[in-house]
Amino acid sequence: MNKENFRILIVDDEKPLVTLFSRILKKEGYKVRTSTSPVGALKIFEDFSPNLIISDLKMPEMSGMDLLKKVKARNHAADFIILTAYATVENAVEAMKNGAIDYLIKPLKDPDELRMAVARVAERQALLNASELWREQLAEGLPPTEIVFSGMEHIWQEVSHVAATDATVLLHGESGTGKSLLAKVMHHLSKRTGGFVELNCAAIPENLIESELFGHERGAFTGAVNSRQGKFELAQNGTIFLDEIGEMPLASQAKLLRVLQERAFERVGGTVTLTTNARIIAATNQNLEELIKAKRFREDLYYRLNVFPVTIPPLRKRPGAVEKLARYFASVISSRLGKPAPVLDRSALEKLETYSWPGNIRELHNVLERAIILAKDGHVAIPELGSRANSAKKAEAPADFLPKRLDELEREAIEATLAKTGGHRAKTAEILGISLRSLQYKLKQYKTGKKEK
Repeated sequence: MNKENFRILIVDDEKPLVTLFSRILKKEGYKVRTSTSPVGALKIFEDFSPNLIISDLKMPEMSGMDLLKKVKARNHAADFIILTAYATVENAVEAMKNGAIDYLIKPLKDPDELRMAVARVAERQALLNASELWREQLAEGLPPTEIVFSGMEHIWQEVSHVAATDATVLLHGESGTGKSLLAKVMHHLSKRTGGFVELNCAAIPENLIESELFGHERGAFTGAVNSRQGKFELAQNGTIFLDEIGEMPLASQAKLLRVLQERAFERVGGTVTLTTNARIIAATNQNLEELIKAKRFREDLYYRLNVFPVTIPPLRKRPGAVEKLARYFASVISSRLGKPAPVLDRSALEKLETYSWPGNIRELHNVLERAIILAKDGHVAIPELGSRANSAKKAEAPADFLPKRLDELEREAIEATLAKTGGHRAKTAEILGISLRSLQYKLKQYKTGKKEK
């Protein structure tokens, strides 16, 4: 939101304070009106239609609490910041319960307290005052389109065109880049009336994945005490998202290929052929062409899935995205935690922007959540982010440095992690950020596997 379009009404019976606050905020570029009378403020309110009202709690004509209630009774979207003396902090907290978004204790120790409080409200409203599409997405738990596609606006052009079609889409990208979120956005932008159904192919045991996909009949296998619909039935008229498609067993790949070709399948243990019109979006963080060479992925399935490929760049290659995402996450996380939205100062943003983010958006979200939980007085302290941070000056390799092959480095990492976990493969896979099936494959490849625990 542009500051010149952000309107602030200041109400306090102390004229010097009103004058001081007005001067500070006008210098920041905001539009400001003032009143030393709550009754007069209500008259100004009608014509000025402020985005924010900063009101003293104790005033002769009317309390700030009563003023807040009168404004809220008119269903106006104006936010409130309550001003209070040290002796009335409990009343300020009560005002927040009645709809105030923040409070300030006067006299202020520093003008920055006022600037930061107003900036928090302006940032929050900027996120909420998006286009109709954004508001619909927010209502469904999706971030605004500008946030989702920040730093990769060119991909928005691709997605906006393909979303309205029934074309199969294959999303490529590192872990944590937001492939699942992008699939949800595509479903939201489509004309489909059914639901969005998601299946992580790496999280389902190999002997159960077909039941998850296609359903099963009663008695089809031990434990199948009732018939059950699969994901393809549940996604009728909607979208089915197959995450980590590279982890799907070969036998299941053959049956998925048939669904793509014929739009038909049978439940496990069933004889009735069912049909589906579900739109398929698949995603992978692996190189499927390399998996094809390794005989771990069907080539014909790859070409059926790869109708419309979309590659999502990692966060480190999305210019300007870190700041936008950080501000958005700060607002959403603080709202969820019931804390005032903090303002990320330049030093915090620089620390975030100079980190390489190997965990991508997921890692950024987690770092901010920890920082906001520990924030004091609205100040977010970003912790040290490790040696992976980018630097303007990169150390030069010594003259006798001989780089290792990637497979050697990978093998060393697996062996070291296995040693750390005492040979526990599931824990090792979790630490390395790969699926258990991938780890088992690599152990066979390197012949370094220990007895599984």
